Amino acid sequence: MERPHSPAAEPTVTPEHAVTPDPAVTPDAVASGGPGAASLVLTVDSPERMRELGLGLAALVRPGDLVMLTGELGAGKTTLTRGLGEGLGVRGAVTSPTFVIARVHPSLVDGPPLVHVDAYRLGGGLDEMEDLDLDVSLPDSVVVVEWGEGKVEELSDDRLHVVIDRVVGDTDDDRRQVTVTGVGERWAGADLGSLVHRGR
Repeated sequence: MERPHSPAAEPTVTPEHAVTPDPAVTPDAVASGGPGAASLVLTVDSPERMRELGLGLAALVRPGDLVMLTGELGAGKTTLTRGLGEGLGVRGAVTSPTFVIARVHPSLVDGPPLVHVDAYRLGGGLDEMEDLDLDVSLPDSVVVVEWGEGKVEELSDDRLHVVIDRVVGDTDDDRRQVTVTGVGERWAGADLGSLVHRGR
């Protein structure tokens, strides 16, 4: 069953704003999330700042990285990916891949391509990803998977999991709580705290 999709759910944004940390989050916000994991919790108060967070993530990722995005429809997953793609300098507009399952955005700056996947209809697993016949080598790319939790973890022991939750309260509020968790050896020494200071 296909889920509804509204292009207006994740509006076009401009780059002038930065991510701000939750006032309750101190510089010590990077904490253990279990063996081989570190987490950071941020409050993002607008689509512009969600995109800015994506720009910050672009400075952390490298070829072979898997980024999993979890959040309800309209939470800001594609807006975040748009900023990530802009930061990586890839070609093409980053939009929701809902109806094509996956899009490849080649680099314009001699960097890694961005593979943007919507796993909502995927059963999961490396074999199914390979069956998409992507014209790119996944180990040489940055792979971003929306709705991938419980489906694509086997792609890599190392992954960055970004969970976007609406802040409880007014349903019209644009504020989101974003939890960024690095899993595995690849992320053990990563400076997730740099995301707090993005744009300052």
